[in-house]
Amino acid sequence: MASKLLQLQTKACQATQCVAKHGSSYYKQVMEQNKQYVKEPPTVEKCNELANQLFYTRLASIPDRTKTLGKELDYVKNIWKHRQELKVEDAGIAALFGLECFAWFCAGEIIGRGFTFTGYYP
Repeated sequence: MASKLLQLQTKACQATQCVAKHGSSYYKQVMEQNKQYVKEPPTVEKCNELANQLFYTRLASIPDRTKTLGKELDYVKNIWKHRQELKVEDAGIAALFGLECFAWFCAGEIIGRGFTFTGYYP
């Protein structure tokens, strides 16, 4: 255990030295490449203004999103009404999608429990 801790400490020290040596030049390079995205003046007030714009723009998009969701639900209802005409390929895709959703749910549960499989909290 002590050797693992020493290895981790050594790796962390190397990473810190690398960041100290190359960090500022990398920062300058990234900022130069992405300067078109920077709003002038780059102040806290500007950041708060942009955050509010993003929040309220997303709120304004809710009606369009609900319309799209309604269309998707109508499509699913239509498929369910005509399920006798459903092809095997379509049913397989739907089953794989459901399986993927279930797998993501299970992965989220495992992550939420702290990567334990039994739910036991030490």
